[in-house]
Amino acid sequence: MKKYLYLILLFLVTGTHSLIAQGKQKISVLYVGGSAEIETMGGIEVDSLTLAKSVKSRMASFEKFLKSRFRTVKVIDGKEYTVALSNQYDVTIFDGRPNPIRPAIKEYDKNGRLIRYEKPAYLPDNFDRPTLCIASASEDLGRSLGSKCDWFCLCLEADAHHWVKDHPIFKGPFKVNIKPEMKPTPGPAFEYGKMYGYTLPAETEMWTVQTANYTTTPEYRIGMVSRPGGFLDSPETEIISSGTCAKSIDAVAIGRHANFFHWGFSASPAYLTEAGKAALANAIVYISDFAGQRIIARKLNESIATRQNADAKKFIASRESWQDYNRTNREFYQAIDSIKQVAQAKQKKGEELSASEKMYLNFNIEEEKKEPTYAEYLKERFPKLYHVFGDDASEYQRYYEKNRNWFYPDEQGYDLDIDEDVRTVGIPNNDIRLLDTCISMLEKKENTELATRILQRYTLCRFTSPLEWRKWFDANRDKMFFTESGGWLWLINTTDTSIPGNDYSVLQKAHETKMPELKEDTDDKNPVALSATIHTLTDGKKELVVCMKVHTGYHTYAQVSSKDPFLPTTIELELPESYKREGTMKTPAFTQLSGSETTIYTGDGAFRQLLSGTGKGEIKCTVSYQCCDNNICFPPTKKTLTVKME
Repeated sequence: MKKYLYLILLFLVTGTHSLIAQGKQKISVLYVGGSAEIETMGGIEVDSLTLAKSVKSRMASFEKFLKSRFRTVKVIDGKEYTVALSNQYDVTIFDGRPNPIRPAIKEYDKNGRLIRYEKPAYLPDNFDRPTLCIASASEDLGRSLGSKCDWFCLCLEADAHHWVKDHPIFKGPFKVNIKPEMKPTPGPAFEYGKMYGYTLPAETEMWTVQTANYTTTPEYRIGMVSRPGGFLDSPETEIISSGTCAKSIDAVAIGRHANFFHWGFSASPAYLTEAGKAALANAIVYISDFAGQRIIARKLNESIATRQNADAKKFIASRESWQDYNRTNREFYQAIDSIKQVAQAKQKKGEELSASEKMYLNFNIEEEKKEPTYAEYLKERFPKLYHVFGDDASEYQRYYEKNRNWFYPDEQGYDLDIDEDVRTVGIPNNDIRLLDTCISMLEKKENTELATRILQRYTLCRFTSPLEWRKWFDANRDKMFFTESGGWLWLINTTDTSIPGNDYSVLQKAHETKMPELKEDTDDKNPVALSATIHTLTDGKKELVVCMKVHTGYHTYAQVSSKDPFLPTTIELELPESYKREGTMKTPAFTQLSGSETTIYTGDGAFRQLLSGTGKGEIKCTVSYQCCDNNICFPPTKKTLTVKME
């Protein structure tokens, strides 16, 4: 009898362990940490010791959580991360910021005004590993790649709503025991509802994802929602859930763009509900299936106008919007006055003021309190249309309704304008018949200049003959889609880079001078050819262009990791006294060297440097580089090119 009892007990013990082992997923996970539970934005001051302790606590929480759900887990600080590490794991979770592979670019004019700013890049353009980003990490990691998981607002709280209940992340493999309840609909959502023409109920079904958030726990890390406008206009995206925040009811709290999963909630597992933990674990499993995918529709301008802006503009032009504007400002200034009064009273008592109290104490709002008339309000928001429609609200409504099919972003991309070329043809730009018609116009030699403008405006192709256009269109028509958030373009639903139509570098090249042809050929013995020339741009400025042609199968180096022994490509200039550089040198596109954080140049590329000045002279360009293939490296090389200024 004892023997049987022992066997039963042994079975129960080993069986329990077996069940636990089976519960752990075989997926390998790399967690990249380094962020704190404390929100460090907005002037919040945190001493380094407290910050370090918070970072350590958060990383430990994630490590414990991940190791309880997955068999293989590695936890590192962002400073230790290299792209090569992601190739070793099924899923990479970014909760901290790694070192950039391309630093931020800031250019100023002669008056010190910022004229160009590009955020740093942390991942190469061809990054295709399954990735899950926590809160604002989606913006940090995805901005240079054109991810739609962008920064709409750092204001996500604790509850999820409007979730896709049958989505895989709520089904398994871990059980998600959601306990929904009706809660008041967030106040800001009603304002957006008025703007976009929809009504909302007083209460909305929600479930709690995390137990701490910045509205209940002061200075707790804040979650991030992404812009919903245009999020779903490409096939590699999905919105899974919204959440309570200071934006619209459909702001994206949980979503996916290609191989990037956006988990907008900010809490570490220590502050997640059981349902929140299970959903997060399932999201990790879910994104693991997207290995090898990459972003097709790149949202390079995060604030790009979409056709939805026309709906907002119709409301903004109304008297109701003007009245709301004045009322909101009035309430804001009253709140500021109250804060100032409290701060002044504390100051008189000698009490210490908070960072926000100090800021508002010196905030002079008397001039801002003047409320504009309806005409003044319209003139400020619609400077061009106001001179046509005045303060007739119905005319603004009519304008945005009548021209909806012909809208296209203006030069800055933030507002809508009418595309007169498309209106002339009479087919909306999001109707594929427009491309077919324009190609037919080229074939029939009818208004070819207009047809070419439209084709180059709405595609990333630059074919030179009607036959090439027709062949490309007929081969890909069934896979084409129109994206507004991705640049108002017709793209192809494929990650095959050999098929023309999805290469966004075409847009950059359109704003540059044409790269001159290199007469010198390359081969295995001489894999790099160089040339330099001067171009005069349309605005009269001079541009130095140094061209580098790298033989097929070889590469030179852009930025070299401290762990690699290679020589990066550099260009030193000796300019005539009457000339000087204007801004920084633009470099060719680069890719990641396999298994390393080093980046490389391949194929044809151009280094471009704007110059200011006049007169004759000679420029000396000294190019230092090292060329390698997958097996051998040539010795470091230095070549000097000369260019005459006429």
